[in-house]
Amino acid sequence: MNIPYLYDAGALIAIDNDDRRMWARHSLALEDGRDIHVPSVVVSQAWRDSRRQVRLGKFLAGCHVVPVGLDTAKAAGILCGKASTADIVDATVVVMAATLGAIIWTSDPHDIRTLIDAQDTKPAPVIRTV
Repeated sequence: MNIPYLYDAGALIAIDNDDRRMWARHSLALEDGRDIHVPSVVVSQAWRDSRRQVRLGKFLAGCHVVPVGLDTAKAAGILCGKASTADIVDATVVVMAATLGAIIWTSDPHDIRTLIDAQDTKPAPVIRTV
């Protein structure tokens, strides 16, 4: 059984910057048959210019870009309150990862860890650093 991956903006920015290690991780994940998820708000956080981000656009075509529904939005807001943070995008990443049982790929493991600890779900999502 393959555990899905969930990418935050740091992973998308690494791909956009042609980070070879992130490309290798992503390629191996696809070869392993992993599902790759990206919350739609994460795309908003990383997307700036369609003319310059062709590579990222092609990359996203191979991912499940997941819309943020009302229940997820509410859960992310509640989690921000519990963690005393205002970063709803990171909170959305944590909420979705917990729901999917996904491994989170992030460039900001400290903030993600703070949210996971505040969420207090078992099993807690696993964090991997980009």
